[in-house]
Amino acid sequence: MPLQATSGAASQDAFGGNGVAVVPNYIEDVFSTFLYTGTGATQTITNNIDLSTKGGLTWIKGRSGATGHRLTDTARGVTKSLESNSTAAEVTESTGLTAFGTTGFTIGADADYNTSAATYASWTFRKQPNFFDVQTFTGNGTAKTISHNLGSAPACIFVKRLNSATGGEWYVFHRSLASPHNKYLWLNSSDAVANYDNLWGPNGYLPTATEFKVGEPNNLSGATYVAYLFAHDAGGFGLTGTDNVISCGSFTPDGSGNATINLGFEPQWLLMKNSTSSNDWFLFDTMRSFSLTSQRFLFANRTDSEGNFSNLFAPTATGFTVNAVWANLPTIYIAIRRGPMKVPTTGTSVYNAIARTGTGAVAQITGVGFPPDFVHSQERGGNAFSSLFDKLRGTGKHLYTQATTAELTRTTTLTSFNMDGITVGADADNNIINFTSLTYINNFFRRAPSFMDVVCFTGTGSATTFSHNLQAVPELMLVRRRSTGNDWAVYANNDNTDYLVLNTTAATADDNTYWNDTSPTSSVFSVGTNNAVNASASTYVAYLFATCSGVSKVGSYTGTGTTKQIDCGFTAGARFVLTKRTDSTGDWYFWDSTRGIVAGNDPYLLLNNLAAEVTNTDYIDTYSAGFEISSTAPAAINANGGTYIFLAIA
Repeated sequence: MPLQATSGAASQDAFGGNGVAVVPNYIEDVFSTFLYTGTGATQTITNNIDLSTKGGLTWIKGRSGATGHRLTDTARGVTKSLESNSTAAEVTESTGLTAFGTTGFTIGADADYNTSAATYASWTFRKQPNFFDVQTFTGNGTAKTISHNLGSAPACIFVKRLNSATGGEWYVFHRSLASPHNKYLWLNSSDAVANYDNLWGPNGYLPTATEFKVGEPNNLSGATYVAYLFAHDAGGFGLTGTDNVISCGSFTPDGSGNATINLGFEPQWLLMKNSTSSNDWFLFDTMRSFSLTSQRFLFANRTDSEGNFSNLFAPTATGFTVNAVWANLPTIYIAIRRGPMKVPTTGTSVYNAIARTGTGAVAQITGVGFPPDFVHSQERGGNAFSSLFDKLRGTGKHLYTQATTAELTRTTTLTSFNMDGITVGADADNNIINFTSLTYINNFFRRAPSFMDVVCFTGTGSATTFSHNLQAVPELMLVRRRSTGNDWAVYANNDNTDYLVLNTTAATADDNTYWNDTSPTSSVFSVGTNNAVNASASTYVAYLFATCSGVSKVGSYTGTGTTKQIDCGFTAGARFVLTKRTDSTGDWYFWDSTRGIVAGNDPYLLLNNLAAEVTNTDYIDTYSAGFEISSTAPAAINANGGTYIFLAIA
């Protein structure tokens, strides 16, 4: 995915204080969750992680079957496999992971990697200072010091014997276990934390930025070992090199089992375990579903197929929450930041539209070009409401853009978010996304810095702010109460005193209870006391958009009643356009190049109206720098002196 490595003043972003060029690091370059379906034949997984030249680890687990975990790293070499759920020695699997590449890895037909029609999850960790490292060593039976290249003190270490099952437990060091640091857990076991003197060196010793120590029993004389090292809040990422991408911490839920964990970032991957009780190692990631409503998990210490929690954990813009789980039990975790961190440079990397006809049967919609986070589905014949889905709220959760109805859950609509699209169900009673023979336009969006973000929050009833990860000032915000019916509230045109309503034609109105007369910033947005944006204990979702150079433009224009070109800074024209008149009543029109933004007629639909698609009008035209408003457009689009807002995507 083309993404840019600079923003703002490039001379400051790309050069350090000594004038030496800085090469920014991003989480999407060093970590990937990639889901795939087995074929029973050799296949290459392209996750854009360079293990061939950089080194690292690939961890694979079957989701649909009870298979062992498979861990293969570049230090030991291809076909060399370990199981996190077992004390077994390293084995050679000639048809397992057979090659590390510069953009992924190749697997053979081994059943634990690639059974035909079975589903799998893979997690790839590239070696990178302040993130992850792999080291191998030979035990000496006494204290041993091992050098590493993590560039910061390891916060969590997995050590595994390779050449025998004797002493083959996966010993785990974690910075949060009680001092002196002679405590350990076993990754292959549900056992509680235990103590062994000098296991990690002399009592009280802590790993450093250059070395760690081992004693017995994870250092038997003549035995060979591998060690996986994880950093903690060590910076080293982002444009300035100060962003954290991995945290190794702990929390203790209150007496009701609730906790709020502040990581300083939104996580995409979590490994956690109760450290003081017999409990399994739970592994979550956002690709399989780590949403507000569904948390699919695998056990790192067991072969079980994938399980699912409901409403027990949830990601936030700054961490995650725990709800009614493990009361008063200390829990350790490793958390990895959600990506992408790079600012996109092409619209096709973050937006696509697909026109299709419903089948009334389970189907995969592919060809999106990226893993979507946000989906808009609208039936083109006027037979169903326009619906919004997003990965953060969870599959089947949708909101109508034309109505005030509370959030609905329909399990036969959008059933999963995939690597290159979505899966839809039979949708037999809803018409929302896949009803037999109905025609749809599906708009797909990816969350990305400076382009768009999704935030879910719970209202407080008092004027407040909520964090977001747009990393730019939001210029368009669509906010909707989920738990109860309400109008949509829209912030636009850098106007913190006024609001618009997505589900009506109403002009802009002044009300300080919406945005508290406070403009959003690159890290937070403000809400007042209006029920549409901040009723106490009500749940909300906010979709945030910004202008991203060459990718998207949030702006405004004044109508002329004649042909008018809107310069968005694009080079090949807009592929999506949304407009709304603000000084008077007017519908929310949208067009896309999939249905046709051409020199002739351009089909449009309305976000606020159930009306069928209109195909015989020529209200907008192509323009390489953006889009063109036609002289034939009505007052709702181009009245002389009228004011309008728009969102355009290249």
